[in-house]
Amino acid sequence: MSTRKHTIMRTAAISAVGTALMAATAFGQGMTQGIMSPPANLRPPGLKNVGIEQHLNDPIPPDLVFRDETGKAVRLGDYFGRRPLILNLVYYQCPMLCGEVLSGLESVLRVLKFDVGNEFDVLTVSFDPKETPEMASAKKAEFLKRYGRAGAAEGWHFLTGPQASVDALTKAAGFDYENDPKTGQFAHATAIMILTPQGRIAQYYYGVEFAPKDLRLGLVQASQNKIGSIVDEVLLYCYHYNPDTGKYGAIIGRVLKLAAGATILVLGGFLIVMFRLGSASERQRQQRAM
Repeated sequence: MSTRKHTIMRTAAISAVGTALMAATAFGQGMTQGIMSPPANLRPPGLKNVGIEQHLNDPIPPDLVFRDETGKAVRLGDYFGRRPLILNLVYYQCPMLCGEVLSGLESVLRVLKFDVGNEFDVLTVSFDPKETPEMASAKKAEFLKRYGRAGAAEGWHFLTGPQASVDALTKAAGFDYENDPKTGQFAHATAIMILTPQGRIAQYYYGVEFAPKDLRLGLVQASQNKIGSIVDEVLLYCYHYNPDTGKYGAIIGRVLKLAAGATILVLGGFLIVMFRLGSASERQRQQRAM
């Protein structure tokens, strides 16, 4: 094979390795920013008991009784055992923040290829015991209309319940809030939680906007890979959930292993093609010389 061909192959190999390394580093850096509740001693006056304390792998009590949007009494355990779930705690008459959380959740669900009621379910629970199933029904109708996918009504549930059930649920989820008796409003943090099909807390995602890739990987991981594709499995091999940021971050060693393997495959294929082209050219030259 000519010196020129060797030079081309060497340059292609260096470029492939460099590109893989830069892509892995950039992707890893892009996955490391998140939002956390500040420590209690750094919170403003009046908000010292407001925040989210992660209770990863802890169970959500299955026997807690609430009412669904139709007024039917339900146990939280009624929703366990089938699919992973997204749990979000709001109150339906919230003048600002809860609506933003629900809008952010609905927006990311619309981006996901997974369907509510098929690959996963959603539990939206009011932590205001004064709210009613009628309020839950109105809120459900609003967000199902926005979401617009068939079958979602069977998978997205809007619940209300008594103070005892609310207290037990928020305690289990690590969701701390305060009520302002003067206004009747609540001071609270914002997050959604992913639960395993058995009702254990797998992950927390903070804020009012959620990254589709993180949420998809979180659901796949919570399902123990019972949903998703081979691509999701590869990504979960390369990325792990960071509870401090509420996001997935790259495991550089695994990324580099895959990048190196891919590079070897690409270069191996390139060498085989070039070898065959060189052999064919040599045969043609020998035939012309005969």
